[in-house]
Amino acid sequence: MSHTCRIELDGKSHDFPVVEGVENELAIDISVLRDRTGYITLDDGYGNTGSCTSAITYIDGDKGILRYRGIPIEQLAAHSSFVETAWLVIWGRLPTQDELSQFSSMLTRNEMMHESLRSHFQGFPPNAHPMAILSAMINAMSCYEPEMMEIEDESTMVRAAARLISKVRTVAAASYKMSIGQPMAYPHPEYHYCENFLHMMFSIPYREYIPTPEVTRALNLFLILHADHEQNCSTSTVRMVASSRANMFASCAAGVCALWGPLHGGANVAVIEMLDFIRNSGMNVAEYVSRVKARDSRLRLMGFGHRVYKNFDPRSKILKAAADEMLETLHVNDPLLDIARELEEVALKDSYFVERKLYPNVDFYSGIILRAMGIPLNMFTVMFAMGRMPGWIANWKEIHDDPKGRIYRPRQIYTGSPLQDYTPIEKR
Repeated sequence: MSHTCRIELDGKSHDFPVVEGVENELAIDISVLRDRTGYITLDDGYGNTGSCTSAITYIDGDKGILRYRGIPIEQLAAHSSFVETAWLVIWGRLPTQDELSQFSSMLTRNEMMHESLRSHFQGFPPNAHPMAILSAMINAMSCYEPEMMEIEDESTMVRAAARLISKVRTVAAASYKMSIGQPMAYPHPEYHYCENFLHMMFSIPYREYIPTPEVTRALNLFLILHADHEQNCSTSTVRMVASSRANMFASCAAGVCALWGPLHGGANVAVIEMLDFIRNSGMNVAEYVSRVKARDSRLRLMGFGHRVYKNFDPRSKILKAAADEMLETLHVNDPLLDIARELEEVALKDSYFVERKLYPNVDFYSGIILRAMGIPLNMFTVMFAMGRMPGWIANWKEIHDDPKGRIYRPRQIYTGSPLQDYTPIEKR
């Protein structure tokens, strides 16, 4: 049964269809509102605006639900790998054994950068932020992949996705090596995706880094849990750029730039900075929490609560278990991690946080995990970008595959000066 919504404007009634998603989400389709009435809607920040229909990710923030293509995130974390999850997110179904093997082989074949690309890194100053390098190098990579600029069929799409997902880890690790003055490590063809990245990050010519199973598992979970998250800032940016028919590399490079913003991809960085502040201030955790509760304007509790999840972040429970397992195995001696565990314990028991449902979110535990792995702070957002790449590609694919797709073009309400005449410079 179809439903409509009636809107009355200037004494006239206008009916608009109500759209219902597969999980009973409801939306009013106002795509012809301006044509019919001359009005537009104003929704600063798009908090109440559905910018698209999508079949990729479902979130119920009130119930703490996250699913990729209908599969609960808990099941993927328990049984899947990042490579398999990437296939699922992009192509909408779990791969067969042959498809997964072929995709994994493509990732291995495409893990090397073109040797000419390695010289590009020398053009960046040593203190260049890895996110600046990542976005620039993704665009630079496209110059070496001219056949990938036009996705003509499904096989081209698979190859393009494999190249971008594979090479992004090589570029990420190379940007880190460049920043600390070490030689770039070549990928190891016999390592799986996560092991290979850790090898390229931490191996040096005279000593190869061999990650423990716990570290590899934690990184695999980190990437799976960040693979997509509906229409967030960076994903919406990818779709916006893709709607102009920009190629996959350019669109995903734009996603990197959006993710770089501290209000989006920098949340786990803020967690570590908060822990560092607590240590350097001389305050104990109880005092810090007390001052946060007293609304001290200078102090904030980072990594707790979530804009979308009003109950708990389902990803945080998964990462907490991985963090506990990894820290116990590695025997990491880090005062910041000690502060984090104490802060977690206080916040989970304090009625102030429990009543407000300010539970530790995915950024809290991801910051702990990345620091324990030895990932430097300025690489945290790069790690986020690596994980989010399948989601960006999947959203780019939805735009590319839509025969009715139009370039995104939001409207605005003008609040500037009214009509005025130009004043010659001698009279100003």
